[in-house]
Amino acid sequence: MLNSSLKFRLKAFGIHLGISIFIALVSLYIVFMVWHPAPLAKVVGVTHIFIMMLGIDVILGPLLTFIIARQGKKSLKFDLAVIIVLQFAAFTYGIYNIAVSRPVYIAFDTSRFEVVQANNIPVESLEQASADYNSLGWGKPKLIAVKPTTSIEQKNDRLFVELETGVAPSMQPNLYEPLDNQWSIMNKQAKPLNQLKQHNKEKEIDAIIANHSEADSWLPLKGYEENAVVLLNIDEKRIIGIVDLRP
Repeated sequence: MLNSSLKFRLKAFGIHLGISIFIALVSLYIVFMVWHPAPLAKVVGVTHIFIMMLGIDVILGPLLTFIIARQGKKSLKFDLAVIIVLQFAAFTYGIYNIAVSRPVYIAFDTSRFEVVQANNIPVESLEQASADYNSLGWGKPKLIAVKPTTSIEQKNDRLFVELETGVAPSMQPNLYEPLDNQWSIMNKQAKPLNQLKQHNKEKEIDAIIANHSEADSWLPLKGYEENAVVLLNIDEKRIIGIVDLRP
């Protein structure tokens, strides 16, 4: 039989753990289903940050509660408040860092797609953008295209800005336009599916293509941590999906 002291500690631990798990599941859904639909979490490299945050939120917090919980302890409420505040601060810090770097756009530029994260976009470019692109959404990243250059001078200007500031054209919402405007360019740049065999195992390709049978070509997707592949159906002018293959 468990003594009353241990029962009290286990009860406090269980309540704290249950609340922590609920919060973790909600944040899990937001981070991996909304902000980083597969395989964007791998492409951006957010998984290790989230796991570290969960380690503090789900494991460390309830464990500290189990250690300090004593029935009749005068400072118990204060001790629990300190643990909750520290846990909340660590959780908030982790979620904040994930949120500010969430992918907001998947931008096609010239010959490839690029993942554009919220903290990559300069405020001044956002302010100069049209109404469709002058705010950063909190849902799934949107597919857009970067307007093609119309002169050598314009091309050189963009190149200079990128070299000088590190801000690529894909990070400038004032250069955005609907993706549908550029299917003719994507058609010219699209690569055949069998070319994926150069950098991927045939079994992996076959398994993914089997689940995306409508795909007839692909384009590379550049990410912060890893690159991936955007599957296309050029004939129907449709994006089939983003998959975890190397371009």
